[in-house]
Amino acid sequence: MSMVRDILSVKGSQVLSVGPDATVLEAALLMNEHKVGGLVVLEHEHLLGIITERDVLRRVVGERRDPGETLVKDVMSAEVACCELGTSIDEARGVMKNRRIRHLPVINEHGRLCGLISIGDLNAHETNTKEMTIHLLREYIYGPA
Repeated sequence: MSMVRDILSVKGSQVLSVGPDATVLEAALLMNEHKVGGLVVLEHEHLLGIITERDVLRRVVGERRDPGETLVKDVMSAEVACCELGTSIDEARGVMKNRRIRHLPVINEHGRLCGLISIGDLNAHETNTKEMTIHLLREYIYGPA
């Protein structure tokens, strides 16, 4: 059974973050620069929340706020679902599906942030696993290429 740690071993544990007092414009520019859909909000290495594209659309654009004046802490999602390194891929996918979220911070046994997975990471992992299974089945049936 695949675990979240398997994804992070390939993806890496680097997590893009922003402080709570950054502006939404700064957060959006950082997301755009790194081509990601969300940033964790950290203060002194403590997870305060997450800000995503959806938060920006709903709580800033939808409410006609100025992104250069609006602070991340005022529009971030403060209630953050997390998973652990030993969480199964299926369980992580279930949490994302049931909560309708696309990003899941990963914490270790001490509650420290050690990664972030996205629904795209889960899909890529599943695709790679299926491609490897197909390759191994072909080799088994037809012999090595």
